[in-house]
Amino acid sequence: MNQTNEAFSIRKVIAASSVGTLIEWYDFYIFGSLATVIASQFFPKENPTAALLSTLATFAAGFVVRPFGALVFGRLGDLIGRKYTFLLTLIIMGGSTFAIGLVPGYAQIGFFAPVIILILRLLQGLALGGEYGGAATYVAEHSPAEKRGYLTSWIQTTATLGLFLSLGIILITRHGLDEDLTRSISKFNDWGWRIPFLFSVILVAISVYIRLKMKESPLFARIKSEGKISKNPLKESFSHRSNLKMVLLALFGATMGQGVVWYTSQFYVMTFMESTCKLDFDQTRTIIIWAILFATPFFVLFGKWSDRVGRKWIMMAGLLLAIVTYRPLFGKLISITDTQAKTEIAEKKQIKNSFQILDNSNDTLHTKTTTQFFTDGTSLTETKTDTLYSTPGKVTLKPEIKTSKVLDTGNYWKIIGIVFIMIFYVTMVYGPIAAFLVELFPTKIRYTSMSLPYHIGNGIFGGLTPFIATLLSTIYTGDKLVGLYYTIIVAGICFLIGTLYITNKIDKDVSD
Repeated sequence: MNQTNEAFSIRKVIAASSVGTLIEWYDFYIFGSLATVIASQFFPKENPTAALLSTLATFAAGFVVRPFGALVFGRLGDLIGRKYTFLLTLIIMGGSTFAIGLVPGYAQIGFFAPVIILILRLLQGLALGGEYGGAATYVAEHSPAEKRGYLTSWIQTTATLGLFLSLGIILITRHGLDEDLTRSISKFNDWGWRIPFLFSVILVAISVYIRLKMKESPLFARIKSEGKISKNPLKESFSHRSNLKMVLLALFGATMGQGVVWYTSQFYVMTFMESTCKLDFDQTRTIIIWAILFATPFFVLFGKWSDRVGRKWIMMAGLLLAIVTYRPLFGKLISITDTQAKTEIAEKKQIKNSFQILDNSNDTLHTKTTTQFFTDGTSLTETKTDTLYSTPGKVTLKPEIKTSKVLDTGNYWKIIGIVFIMIFYVTMVYGPIAAFLVELFPTKIRYTSMSLPYHIGNGIFGGLTPFIATLLSTIYTGDKLVGLYYTIIVAGICFLIGTLYITNKIDKDVSD
């Protein structure tokens, strides 16, 4: 009976922690999932590439401050407890996300729009910096030693499922607002993109209610009752040579490589498919959704397996596979979507012109839509939008041209298979890592010690991946795969250090 009650209690702990963490990831990733739309809303439209890079830089800023959040909230977690600290991070994250949905665009308030968005993005990053370490620590300190990898792996699914949820809500909203997704001006691009941000307040309210009912970690409660709480977690974590060594090993031997693999396989690939391969907005996101759906169970599988064989070699194998196969896999994405290698059905070509009188003027918005069809079922749509001015002599702006490809069913599922392989690598490097980090550090400074290397690895090295990779591809235009060198180099260094210096021993006792 006691074992049944204990199992039920652990399930409640995992569920309560996972739901809150999933919602925080959802809040954090809506921004990245809507990068191309946000670029047009909060930055000048004259240079779409610069606007996208600015958006990705703002997206990355949220990652850069995550280590500071780890320090601030990690210290609070080691001083006042796990429960109330990650309850606070949830409220900060939810408030910031909701506020992003209310900020006027660049057309309304000019330069202040991107500045406000940047500030809110920084608050999101600070909050997430305190969330993950608290949730992983909380679950690990409730878990029996022989199931620590398995039980903490449920927390590991939340980042990917948060991305899954954000993409799903975006697609549902977009289709609910816009019946004709080929229009140059849509309700979703105009104001509907705000709905996923505003919707998050409902999810946060539910999660806060659940977390208020949680009890403190038993290991933390014990050392608190015994008066063994750290008086200065930051000092103990980083001034003691032995603990600092573990922090650096965790960063450069595990989390740094795990971070770049995570963001390459789930975020940069999405940007790559949309910006480089010119895939349709919907298909790009549904490809990620299907791949996530198929791959997510492997987080738990590898977490459970790590309880038997150790954490190290599963993580190192994931890094090595990514290093060796990323360029061929991304190259295959290019070849599958390359319409120049396909045969056009010339007689099916469609050209459509539409004209719309702009508000408060006699100017006309002219949209020319050209659609080509190919023998394998792929279609290519080019939308050219320019303004026909009524005022004589007024300078005409450079037309805006958008290209979008819709793949046939066969090639669509081939790309899902490729992205699934990439996310499979993520499950290998990410599934066991919570248990690995928890086992490195003592209870009284665990929240602080594990949070910092995790959020530097994921926030700095990982979070900058989409921006750096996209920037490299705009500088070195001759090689569409040049952005992958950043991931390959970082993951390679991490693989080398991890292979040489990380032990494969599982620390069964995490109570002191």
